[in-house]
Amino acid sequence: MGLLDVSIVNVALPSIQKGIGGNAGTAQWVVSGYALAFGLVLVSGGRLGDALGRRRMFLIALAAFVAMSAFAGAAPTGEVLVIARLLQGCAAGMLTPQNSGLIQDLFQGPERGKAFGAFGSVVGISTAVGPVLGGLIIAVFGEEHGWRWVFYVNVPIGVLAFVLALRLVPRAEGRPARLRHEIDFLGVLLLGAAVLCVLLPLVESEQQGLRRLWWLFGVAVVVGFAFVWWERRVVRRGRPPLMDVRLFTETPGYAPGAAIGAVYFCGFAGIWLVFALFFQQGLGYSPLESGLAVTPFAVGAAVSAAVAGRFVARWGRRLTVSGLSLVACGLGVVALLAWLAPGQNLGLVVALPLLAAGIGGGMVISPNTTLTLECVPTSMAGVAGGALQTGQRIGTAIGTAVLASVFRAVVPATHGDFPGALAVSMLCAVGFVVVALGLGIAELRARRVRGSDDQSPRATPAAPYE
Repeated sequence: MGLLDVSIVNVALPSIQKGIGGNAGTAQWVVSGYALAFGLVLVSGGRLGDALGRRRMFLIALAAFVAMSAFAGAAPTGEVLVIARLLQGCAAGMLTPQNSGLIQDLFQGPERGKAFGAFGSVVGISTAVGPVLGGLIIAVFGEEHGWRWVFYVNVPIGVLAFVLALRLVPRAEGRPARLRHEIDFLGVLLLGAAVLCVLLPLVESEQQGLRRLWWLFGVAVVVGFAFVWWERRVVRRGRPPLMDVRLFTETPGYAPGAAIGAVYFCGFAGIWLVFALFFQQGLGYSPLESGLAVTPFAVGAAVSAAVAGRFVARWGRRLTVSGLSLVACGLGVVALLAWLAPGQNLGLVVALPLLAAGIGGGMVISPNTTLTLECVPTSMAGVAGGALQTGQRIGTAIGTAVLASVFRAVVPATHGDFPGALAVSMLCAVGFVVVALGLGIAELRARRVRGSDDQSPRATPAAPYE
């Protein structure tokens, strides 16, 4: 639900504007406000799960997400809807890191790879299938009120998930904790400010955010350095930090794995808005037809992620490298076909290369998550997963801003050549994926030097850094 709500609302924006009005800026914040809030609280949500118990935080965040979904569906005005989406994004950001943390707690060795394979299937499906579900819901409930059911549908699903979590998720592994002693509040503020300064210009890119707010990137660097300095000081004083920076310097594989994930998401997550613009504006597809056109990627990713999770213990980082190579080839073929066969049936023509790219994508996300987190101390599983996913959110924002800007720049420059714009955007996505591939090859070589690539993912250390 949390990841679906990133993309599903794009399809519902015309319905929202027709139902309750609001200008283009308000409509954009319905989408970008959620993504911004989601990215801001991932690390803090992971730390709360580490400190207070992941099961408890999972249930609290899930309840909040369901409540905010109902609030969004009932919103009487655009402004209230934006507030509801901000709160819904915060709840999703608190919920998401509990997933990877629980997997770290409950599974070890090859079984952990299988669990992350299931997780990767869900990520692949939910990222790509959102436009299809949004189109179906609006088609069933009508354009004027259909957007409300995009949010209301989360309520029965969320209630069922809450009941199942109460019964199936093991009780707290955590000890009683007091927020005042366990949570580094200044670290929360500093990291939140740094992430905000990076994400805000990117999510506002369609409203000239990069031109108006470019200076925030410099502020992000300064605040980021202040955050690192403060966290090191907290560690020296023997207090629990928000995010121990030794996670990046002393945990084998974590820093390169996080970098691979962030760069890959620049290319992977950035293509969906471009496809929506191309199919709907360039070829005149309906939102449902546009969503169905990219479904092969989702199908390929869902199947291969589950399968790859079973082989990550045997093949290690080689799975990631192979998957990135397949994604780059698949998207490259899409670009080539857009130039060679720019007809109305291009949605069918690109189905096979999108399926191949999706198969490669499933080989990237779940193995990379498993390998990145394999040496993380269990006590830091939540914050490590939150930091990993924060990088992916930033990558998503960068990729969406870059690829959409390229597409919108090429269309008028070529006098309405939508297939050409799609091709150029896909080549930009391939460029991001190739960079991630280079990082993956470098990490594969480093693992061979460490002699760890042919070993099963190890059980994570039971104690934090000494």
